[in-house]
Amino acid sequence: MKEYWRSLEDLLPAEEAPQEKKSSVVLSDTDSSKNSRRDFLKYFGFSIASAAVLAGCERPVKKAIPYLIQPEEVKPGTANYYASTFYDGAEMVPVLVKVRDGRPIKIEGNDLCQMTGGSASARVQASLLNLYDESRPAQPTLDGNPIRWEDVDAKLTETLATWDASKEFVIVTPSIISPSTKKLVADFIGRYPFVVHETFDGFSYSALREAYSQSFGKAMIPSFRFDKAKLVVGFNADFLGTWLQPTAFGRQYASARKLTEGQREMMRHIQFEPIMTLTGSNADERVPMPAVDEAYYLAALYSELAKKSGNNAPAVKAPEAIVKVANELAATRGKSLVVSGTNDVAIQTLVVEINQLLQNIGQTVLTSMPINLYQGDDKAYDALLGRMEQDKVGAIMFWETNPVYHAPLKGRTEEAIKKVPLRLAVQSQQTETSLLCNYQLPAPHYLERWDDTELVNGVYTLTQPAIRPLFKTRPAQENLMAWAGFDGSYYDFIKLYWKDNVYNSAIAKGKQFETFWKVSLRDGIVADAGKTSDNPVYKGADVASILKANSAARSGNDLELVLYKNVPVGDGTLANNPWLQELPEPVSRVCWDNYVSVSPAFAALRGWTQGDVVNVNGVELPVLVQPGQARNTLAVAVGYGRSNAGRVASDLGKDVYPFVVMNNGHRSYVVPKVEATATGSTYELAATQSHHSMEGRALVRETTIAEYLENPASGNEMHEKVEKLHTTLYHEHEYKGHHWGMVIDLNSCIGCNACVVACSAENNVPVVGRNEVRRSHEMHWIRLDRYYSGDTDNPEVVRQPVMCQHCDNAPCENVCPVAATNHSSEGINQMAYNRCIGTRYCNNNCPYKVRRFNWYDYTGADTIPNNRVDPAGMTLDLKRMVLNPDVTVRAKGVIEKCSMCIQRIQDKKLNAKKDGRQLADGEIKTACQQTCPADAITFGDMNDPDSKVSKLLKDARQYGLLEELHTLPSVVYLSKVRNKDKNKTLS
Repeated sequence: MKEYWRSLEDLLPAEEAPQEKKSSVVLSDTDSSKNSRRDFLKYFGFSIASAAVLAGCERPVKKAIPYLIQPEEVKPGTANYYASTFYDGAEMVPVLVKVRDGRPIKIEGNDLCQMTGGSASARVQASLLNLYDESRPAQPTLDGNPIRWEDVDAKLTETLATWDASKEFVIVTPSIISPSTKKLVADFIGRYPFVVHETFDGFSYSALREAYSQSFGKAMIPSFRFDKAKLVVGFNADFLGTWLQPTAFGRQYASARKLTEGQREMMRHIQFEPIMTLTGSNADERVPMPAVDEAYYLAALYSELAKKSGNNAPAVKAPEAIVKVANELAATRGKSLVVSGTNDVAIQTLVVEINQLLQNIGQTVLTSMPINLYQGDDKAYDALLGRMEQDKVGAIMFWETNPVYHAPLKGRTEEAIKKVPLRLAVQSQQTETSLLCNYQLPAPHYLERWDDTELVNGVYTLTQPAIRPLFKTRPAQENLMAWAGFDGSYYDFIKLYWKDNVYNSAIAKGKQFETFWKVSLRDGIVADAGKTSDNPVYKGADVASILKANSAARSGNDLELVLYKNVPVGDGTLANNPWLQELPEPVSRVCWDNYVSVSPAFAALRGWTQGDVVNVNGVELPVLVQPGQARNTLAVAVGYGRSNAGRVASDLGKDVYPFVVMNNGHRSYVVPKVEATATGSTYELAATQSHHSMEGRALVRETTIAEYLENPASGNEMHEKVEKLHTTLYHEHEYKGHHWGMVIDLNSCIGCNACVVACSAENNVPVVGRNEVRRSHEMHWIRLDRYYSGDTDNPEVVRQPVMCQHCDNAPCENVCPVAATNHSSEGINQMAYNRCIGTRYCNNNCPYKVRRFNWYDYTGADTIPNNRVDPAGMTLDLKRMVLNPDVTVRAKGVIEKCSMCIQRIQDKKLNAKKDGRQLADGEIKTACQQTCPADAITFGDMNDPDSKVSKLLKDARQYGLLEELHTLPSVVYLSKVRNKDKNKTLS
């Protein structure tokens, strides 16, 4: 049987392995050997007695203020849903916002969106919490003093009317994907010709746009279709985690690799990368590649493909892996896809030309459907800094941009801004850039305002407010309208724009505009199939010079530093979000910090171990030893070390954006030569992977596509053996109605962690903070275990979502002395919180380690003083507005765990009963299932033979976790399949 390991410590001999941490319950400050048996019983007896007393304590009084005049659309206790759009300057996802009694409490993906299929990423789910961030700017200020909006308008209107036209008034925005906003900015510039609009992205992909400009004569980012590819080859592109459109790409990727419903083919994925990314960990085959050698690898790949195509190109000696990949790509012309995430024009040009050679343009690379994300031009930004330094800019307005943090460029950005006399910050959050501005003009959260988007030509979405503004904020668009003297509100502007530019007979289908507008607001999405983009003509680029410049490897013994975005925090824009900070990074399983990751070979060479603090070019960071990383590569996540972000993110981790420099006109996130030395100190990271051990028993099962096609049960032979041995003394449960169950397809799960945040938002899961996570006290109801197999230099990775398994023979139920955990008539393992006295017997008896214990008052649900642990301010009244009223907020001293979203089950059952009908299969969706981009989770009634769950239970790949214990879990897994065989491997 294949052997798996969770961390490098698992590979150490027993005598060298780190000892288990001491219990977090300390009985005495003195040597435990001096405590008598009587002392132990005294302490133990007190703890049990006090737990019983605490469980019966009254909850804090929460006052409710009734409506004086109840809005017509609001029914107390009933949720309303509003279509809207998440866009943070990087990722765009259409969403549905669940609103209870006037406050948004949950975000879901809009299932009318074909791009996402109703899914949403972890960052989209967590963006709701930023709405209730007490750190948000609350009112406009001038030089730190409060000022009324009327006075702001009077001053700025006068300033613009008397402007010296020899100087620019610059508006710096993120990539604008709103057609209405583009029109408004153009009208504003028409009114004031001295106004200049510049685009700045927090993380740059401008080299990708320039590469297409060179090859097709049009700067753009095309649409990529991973679901149309039989072979995907990625180069340093974390397209499942952070690159361009991870939610949409995750959906496409998983659909091309599913082996359910009779599908017998799956896409093959090969990844070359310097660090272990979420995408690389999902690859069928992965090759650690020094970042400085990426251009060489791609040059060699182009040379090999050109040779096979009969084209003349300078020869480049290719590594053996590249030769094999070239052979595979040549065999899948028109049905393959090559991508790179590196911000380098030479690299991106090679990728464009490789896809052109492979006839992928128009098939898996759609230049006729460019996406409007990441429109920023690094060269234009560099020119702007030059004009600011030359005193050619008289005023600058930063509209939801933070270049002081995202592009300090060795302090050049900050110094250039200080030379501008008038500086305005229009921000919905605290930023480093706003500290340098005279005017701070707070903008609303996206759930408080109107907007629209056009991600690709002809596909429109609307953003509508789901709550009245919590603070004295105003959209940036209304600032421009007020200063230019335009009539009406921005809502009026959007509606008029849609009437003149979006509404037409083809999409209206006979509706008058008012009806069309209301339907568009309800659906949130409008697609005009008749509006298409021009298909640019391929003209080619100067590849020969690129090949000559990159004909040999550059890596040697020098250390390189790779800066990357991690999945939870991204570029740092949403860093002040407790849900994201406590979300374990999918590969390292570390939260609340960034760190410098190093390969096991390099760590052994330097004598470093995890937690050692090292100095990397002047920045001190703790070490994380990461299997699968290129030998001489160091890697650090950006997005941390914020100096003005709010309560949660300020001074959390270290800022490494100062390492970013301009290289050939573009921001470079690879530092070729760095120094790293140990400081002698240590720092404990909050890593969760080694928590909740299941004692090394067989957990994940996998096979290869060749073996699967020969025998669908391959890799899962143990299941049949276990089934034959099943006998029991338990009384068998009878389920006369529903019997709820869940199937998780390990072949689809990409480990993105969206389900973890969705579960936290739906079920009021508390945030405990870094110190409590270090003590194994994290509270997430679902975890994504990550397992390695094979060589530490380049291991294979498999993930497994684990939550309460809702066993029919549940070991937890028969050990609870107060029957707090019990079994429902529909197969749900239930928790009666007000009955639980906190013995944790159930926790000890659970083989899956999925039950969580409230060691402290994390939620403000206790009345006991000096009992609260709240590092993220989650008990403040404002943040408590995010709580779901359908789910009990747990107090200290009780066990909690996955409930299969029982509140959703009951809601749908009651709706069906009111309608006088049977529940439809798929009508009930758990929070984790609904948000999953990979569609890896299926929930339903196992008693219904026609349900999707029942059909999946007949799949030869299905097995129960630790099924040999005969706990009869209601959560079932489908084994993982890798697309590799003996004749098709790079190793």
